[in-house]
Order: sequence, then structure tokens, then C-alpha cells
Amino acid sequence: MTEIATLRSDATLPATSDSAPGAVPAPAEPSALPHNIEAEQQLLGAILTNNDIFDRVASVVGPQHFYDPVHARIFEVASARIAKNLQATPVTLKSFLEDDEGLKELGGPAYLARLAGAAIASFAARDYAQIIYDLAIRRELMALGRDISSKAANVDVASEPKEQIVEAEQRLYALGEEGKSESGFQSFLRAVTDAVNVANAAYQRDGGLAGVSTGLIDLDKKLGGLHKSDLLILAGRPSMGKTSLATNIAFNIAKAYRRGLLPDGSEGAVEGGVVGFYSLEMSAEQLAARILSEAAEVPSEQIRRGDMTEAEFRRFVEAAKSLESCPLYIDDTPALPISQLAARARRLKRTHGLDVLMVDYLQLVRAATAKDSRVNEVSEITQGLKAIAKELNIPVIALSQLSRQVENREDKRPQLSDLRESGSIEQDADVVMFVFREEYYKEREKPGDHDLEAMARWQEDMERLHGRAEVVIGKQRHGPIGSVDLSFEGRFTRFGNLVKPWQDGQGEQF
Repeated sequence: MTEIATLRSDATLPATSDSAPGAVPAPAEPSALPHNIEAEQQLLGAILTNNDIFDRVASVVGPQHFYDPVHARIFEVASARIAKNLQATPVTLKSFLEDDEGLKELGGPAYLARLAGAAIASFAARDYAQIIYDLAIRRELMALGRDISSKAANVDVASEPKEQIVEAEQRLYALGEEGKSESGFQSFLRAVTDAVNVANAAYQRDGGLAGVSTGLIDLDKKLGGLHKSDLLILAGRPSMGKTSLATNIAFNIAKAYRRGLLPDGSEGAVEGGVVGFYSLEMSAEQLAARILSEAAEVPSEQIRRGDMTEAEFRRFVEAAKSLESCPLYIDDTPALPISQLAARARRLKRTHGLDVLMVDYLQLVRAATAKDSRVNEVSEITQGLKAIAKELNIPVIALSQLSRQVENREDKRPQLSDLRESGSIEQDADVVMFVFREEYYKEREKPGDHDLEAMARWQEDMERLHGRAEVVIGKQRHGPIGSVDLSFEGRFTRFGNLVKPWQDGQGEQF
């Protein structure tokens, strides 16, 4: 028995009578598209000889990656039998494939026996699988290029060039995500080593944070910072300040960004981080105005009206200049599907880096496919956001609306059951936080001027609650639940660290 010819992307085995004895015959294939028949034959032969090899290559290659359709069908039948814990050999596959017209052209079931007999390099099966996969991707790229070219050449009023670009980009990213082999099981030693490295990073900061700092001291203490691969839900009723808190955190992280050498030897953010912000409700300009209002300490409504003194305008311009280099990237495309949101996040990580992702807000994201109920759609979205957090190894903060049932209770403090479509959100999130400003509700309970006693109590309550906000942590996988008090300045839409009684005289720290 002779060896199969040296692997070449355009090589085929001769099927003539002059072939060496024992060689596997192959059909004459056109060489226009990249392919490697010998690699396919070697892989199939190795699997038919030793079914255990299938587990090593199943994460790399599938039936759709084979160039020869007969080889694809052989792989498909073999994989189906192996999945059922049944033997896949030339003998067992014979009954499934003996009527296959393509196989008959190659010599019928005897071709299966020759495949198994010619398999001489079982140890290299994964390499063959990778070659088959790479060539399949090249063929798909060529097909995609032809499709893009033909669509661009077809001038149609209904098909805008911008839409064609978006469609081409989506298909390219979908192609780029194919064939990523799963990490699978890892040893406990490796997992322990990773855990020790995280703890060491916190220890090196004098008992500080293991995650990215939000810039809000008390919130950081409760959460330990924003942890990689976590999905954090920040929920609240309208006017509670969800977007304000999210922009404050995003600004704090981007402002503190400092690049350096990480413990593993790679380069990355040693302080702060690069922030991606999906603003599905507000425009990028409105979001930037909010951040500038906070930085310049000029009320946002004055910025919108242009009603500023010369000193305020100078502060506004200076703040804008200082924020030019902030690594904060805003995408205000409305109604983004979760698949496109993920693709854009991957691209941002590749081009500029990405350490924290924010989504404002969850209910405005679209599911990739239409579902029979809104609950199922939200479930797909939250699972998609959690998948992004794990894949990109970053914290993802998604804002969420609360149902109206909060308004019907005596105690307006929100709880987990108030989340809209709460089942999936509550399950998939690692942390669920609620923004609560009691001042907002108390303001609407103002008594009439005739009831002086009630008015005095109301004014006392308003003084106590003025400028205060609360972040209620309703769920946390890695730590305790509870609440964190923050300061809130409505004029600048700014949350800050609240001064404790024992810190009297130090002033509020922002």
C-alpha cells in the first residue's frame, strides 16, 4: 500500500488504472476553488479506523466544510453513528451509503474500505481537519466576494449601498465567528491559578479592587469593582437617574484610563479602561452634553439653551478639550439586534480595545429573530449580553426599565420582582442593581399650604432626602446584597460619593 500524495490545496488522486495499488481513487475535481481531497481522505480514513479521533476534530470541522459532497455525506453518517455510541467503520457505514450515486462513481462501498486502509497518519488528524476548515473558509470568502460584487453591480433603487455594506459586514463577521473551537474542560490547577492571580491583583492594591473601579467608593466596596465576564443590570423607574449613573460610571472609567504592562506580560488597562456605550435611547450628542455638564459643572438645560455666562462657557470648552482623549466610544444606532450589537463590540475590541460595555437600555435591543413572546425575546437578549461578557472577558452593564407595580406600593423601593420580563433578566445577570431616589416621590407628596403641621414634616423630610440617592443591590453572585448611599446633583446629572457623619469637614468627593 502506497502513501497518499503530498498535501496540496489543488491536488487530486488519479482515478485511472495507472494509480498505484492501494491508493484511494478520487474524482477529477476542478481546481478553481481551493480544496484538498487527500486531506479529506486521510481524515475520513483515520475516523473510520479509530472513532475516538472524531472527538478531537468535531469542534473544528463539520460536513459543510468538505469540498467533495461524497466525503461530506460519509462524515455526516459517521458522526451520526458515533454520537449514538455506535461504531462507524466501512462495514457499518456500507448499508447507509451503498445506494449513494456519488459513492458508486468512486467504486461503491469498497471505497470506504480503501479510505480506512490508506489512513497512514492518524496522529495528524486534527491538522487535516484544520486544513479542510481553512480551505472551506477560503471558498466561502470567494463566494461572499462574488455575491457582494454582483449585488453592487446590480443598480437597484430598493438596494442602497449603505445597506449592502452593513449586510456584507454582518456576513463577514458571521463567517469570522465560525469554527471557533470551544475551550472545553480545563484542569483545576489552571482555574486555581487564575483565581490566585485575581486575588493577587486586589492584594497589590492594598486590599483594593479585583475589578474595574466605578469611581464611586462605596459602590466599589460593595461590588469589589466591575468584574470581567459579569453581566450587571442597572434598573429603575423613569426619572430615577439610570442613564445619569451609567454615564457617570462610564466617564469615571474612561477618565482614569492608563495603559501599561499587565501581570501576564501583555499590554492593557492598568487603571480605568476603554468604554463602549450603546445609547439606543439618546443621541451621541445628548449623551456627550450630559458628560460635559458633569465635567464642567454647568447645568445641562443651560447647555441645551446656550444660556451660559462667559465663565461657564469657558469651563465648558476647557472640559471638552480635556475629554478629547477619553477612550469613550458611543454608538447611538437605534433598535440594534443583539447579533449586530455583539459584532460591533468585537470590532471595537479589536480596533481600539474594550474594557467595559454599557447598553442603554435592554428593552430597546432587538432579538436576532422574531419570537412568539416578548419574554422569549428578552431572554435571548440577556443571554446574548452574558455571552458577550464571557466571550470578550469584560463587564457588561445593561440598563433596564421597571414595571409600574412599583408605583402602586406604599414602599417605592424597587425589588427583583419589579423587573420587566424578570425571569430571564434575574437568572442571567450576575448583579442586579436598582437606582432609587426617595426625594423624587416625596416631592410629589407635598401637602396643601393650609396643613402647617404636615407641611413642616414634609419640609423636614425633603431636607433629609435632598441630594441623596440609593443604589439597591438586589442580587450579587460574588458578594452581599444591600444598599449604597450616593449623592445626586440633578443640575449636573451627577452621582457622587456621599460624605459620612465622621467625615465632616472633608466635603463631598466626586
